[in-house]
Amino acid sequence: MTLIKILPHAEYCPEGIEFQAIPGDSLCEAMLDHHVNIEHACEMSCACTTCHVVIKQGYDSLGELDELEEDLLDQAWGLTPTSRLSCQVKVGSVPLVIEIPKYTINHAKENH
Repeated sequence: MTLIKILPHAEYCPEGIEFQAIPGDSLCEAMLDHHVNIEHACEMSCACTTCHVVIKQGYDSLGELDELEEDLLDQAWGLTPTSRLSCQVKVGSVPLVIEIPKYTINHAKENH
């Protein structure tokens, strides 16, 4: 099991949360399993940016971004050098500290 720490976010986990995740699982699914209801408008198919997270610790332990994820991240609000789409991150054996950006771009939710 791998320790995942989610920093406080006003909407998804105001107090922050720590939990154990199974290596190989999707970070997005692990968050959802632990009641961090991060948006995932494309149902985790790497077609949007609503599950954008910033990896504060453990980034170098993650697999490489593929071209599609990289292209989508260019559209994400609050992009940083350690941004990832949580639906594309596979939990490894290194603990992760995650920040969920304050805003997300979700055209479906915003009635666009």
